[in-house]
Amino acid sequence: MEQLIATIEKGQPFFNAIARNKYLKAIRDGFISVIPIIIFSSIFCLVASVPNIWGFYWPDDINNALWKCYNYSMGILAIACAATTAKHFADAQNRDLPKNNQINFISCMCAAIIGFLLLSSDTIATDAASGFNTTYLGSKGLLTAFIAAFVTGIIYKFFIKRNITVKMPEQVPPNISQTFKDIIPFSVCITVFWVFDIVFRAAFGFCFAQGVIQVFQPLFTAADGYIGLAVIYGAMSLFWFVGVHGPSIVEPAIAAALVANMTDNLAAFQAGQHASAVLTQGAQYFVVCMGGTGATLVLVFMFCFLAKSQEMRAVGKAAIVPVCFAVNEPLLFAAPIVLNPVFFVPFVFAPIANIWILKIFIDFLGMNGFMYTLPWTVPGPIGTIMGLGFQPLAFVMLAIILVVDFLLYYPFFRAYDAQKCAEEAEISQEELAAKNAEKAAKLNDAFQGKADAKSVAAGAAAEAVKSDAPAVPAAPAAEATTASDLNGKRVLVLCQGGGTSGLLANALAKAAKERGINLETAAEAYGNHVDMLPDFDLVVLAPQAASYLADLQKDCERVGNKCVACRGKQYIELSQNGDKSLAFVSEQLSK
Repeated sequence: MEQLIATIEKGQPFFNAIARNKYLKAIRDGFISVIPIIIFSSIFCLVASVPNIWGFYWPDDINNALWKCYNYSMGILAIACAATTAKHFADAQNRDLPKNNQINFISCMCAAIIGFLLLSSDTIATDAASGFNTTYLGSKGLLTAFIAAFVTGIIYKFFIKRNITVKMPEQVPPNISQTFKDIIPFSVCITVFWVFDIVFRAAFGFCFAQGVIQVFQPLFTAADGYIGLAVIYGAMSLFWFVGVHGPSIVEPAIAAALVANMTDNLAAFQAGQHASAVLTQGAQYFVVCMGGTGATLVLVFMFCFLAKSQEMRAVGKAAIVPVCFAVNEPLLFAAPIVLNPVFFVPFVFAPIANIWILKIFIDFLGMNGFMYTLPWTVPGPIGTIMGLGFQPLAFVMLAIILVVDFLLYYPFFRAYDAQKCAEEAEISQEELAAKNAEKAAKLNDAFQGKADAKSVAAGAAAEAVKSDAPAVPAAPAAEATTASDLNGKRVLVLCQGGGTSGLLANALAKAAKERGINLETAAEAYGNHVDMLPDFDLVVLAPQAASYLADLQKDCERVGNKCVACRGKQYIELSQNGDKSLAFVSEQLSK
């Protein structure tokens, strides 16, 4: 098993390169930006549809009002996604351009929206009114939205890089000059989309968005099969197991299918048909990732209540709350699960088993697939029941999934528990008690400091990472950071999802407050940082986002601030020692 893991680890640079690919990153970040639209619209969908299960139907005026809000948000999802993807792609393109000659992302967003509309919608004109056909403006148009965003960004870069723009005299204000600078790339973009649309419709008789759906439909169908689902979610868990953020690689490839299938399920259900799609956002959030990547919900309860090892119990008690809300980094790194040969098999195969069970219930028992989307932090069992519309079969399926996950994890959990008990038997009870007491104190400290709720939850148990590591000694007095070094400074910590970054942000904020230092800290997800950079003096990358350092350096060079990436052990040490974290920040700022 160790040899297999070592072989997989050799591919880590390649996996990191894929995760850094600017096209995949733009899709991921652009899609994440529109998640609030999906969640918000689903609230109205739930309120309008779920009562029907018990025979209650809203009056027509209330029902129409509820669905209007859904249609006016989810119905234009692709338009919004064209804009957000274009924005993030423009940010990526700007890294390769001089800081005094950058793409105007607002102009780029506008061009992408217009280009997408040309490729995706027909004009509807009657004697009474006129407007757009909205068939492909929602989830069905996501692939076309991505294409429109990329074409727009490429055209803009071509013209901006070569200074093929309308140049104004130096006396003209910068905002006016920027407007004229955008005229040529903007005009070329719209002309290209317009001509292509005319040619495509003349050749095939339908819009480009419909053609894209027809081309990719066989892939969506294959992905919704048993093998396709196993490859998708097995790969996601495998990448995470070797320390690479799996969703960053896998999700961009299936983002359009996740939302489109959910929309199709809802439409089929409303039409009285079987909602048969399995590969949906709800299925990924609550079935595949029940308790986080690797379906670790049952595992954390084993750690908490069944473990004989005192260390495993301590980790379980600290991690159980965040894992219940799908933030399982505390368990992944504190147990550890990542790169732990004992847990390789269940961590990779439990998510596959879960999605296969869902598919069996949909294909053979007639259960409808996920139709509603809830925030990913909703506890898995609750999200499963609500996302499936409170169907009776959903309760049965949930019980079976929990049992299967328990059976998959239990033998490996027992083996690891025995291993840890043997290690604990070699040290005295006094040393063991002191070790656990020190860990408990650090876990309690993790909940203090300024950060959002998710960051605190992620940081709480993650401070127990590498429980075997020796305690970090306090920094010598001669190295203590003075208030004058850090007063008025701002530090931004970035990770993949904005959760683990709170670990160091909390430690810095707490240490600074105790020492009377006016140091401001913030935690955020990488990808949402570009517009925030001018407000900070130093940006710190958490270990799982360290592969983005080269791109971050380009971003920071444009605004004149500094950045650094932390190694895994170093990050934990900094998070556990206030003096050392403040000294680290002071050292980076002084370079």
